[in-house]
Amino acid sequence: METLTVFILCGGKSSRMQSEKGLVLFQEKPFIEHIIQAILPITNNIKLITASKEYDYLEYEKIPDLIADKGPIGGIYTALSHSETEFNLILSCDIPLISTELLQELISKHNTEAEITVFASESRLHPLIGIYSKKILPVIKGAIDNDDLKMMNLFATIPHQIINIEESENFPLTNINSADELNDLNINLS
Repeated sequence: METLTVFILCGGKSSRMQSEKGLVLFQEKPFIEHIIQAILPITNNIKLITASKEYDYLEYEKIPDLIADKGPIGGIYTALSHSETEFNLILSCDIPLISTELLQELISKHNTEAEITVFASESRLHPLIGIYSKKILPVIKGAIDNDDLKMMNLFATIPHQIINIEESENFPLTNINSADELNDLNINLS
């Protein structure tokens, strides 16, 4: 695949975590730094979708949502609107266990005819660890205009590719949304 831009979605209300999710500490480092560490062997073309000044300590470009309060679809819309590459790796800011190897697998298995490529197991889809084509901007804009913000509805309308993984492979893709989930993660890793 030609050049790729990586966008980390740092928005969201974080109501369950009660703080800025990407900056929650895990193994003495903010989630966002774990994610960046996994991306850097692939590319340093990284941008953060956020309006929060709390991320200003990071050297990467920060881009506020073009349309506020539209959830992950709004973040993806903002990312693709600012992208200069056809294919874009979209990641949520709450996946501290993501690895370079998993990201490389996603990239290497991506079929360029698919406009979205994501991992899925039998039990769950991982829409915020995916490759998204800039070509889908009009579809996403239409979804936002109709206030149809469910990721599953987006997948139903766009040619996509699912990379099947085993249930055991869900763990490094897990997004951490609450203090309880963070505690569970620390217990599982100790």
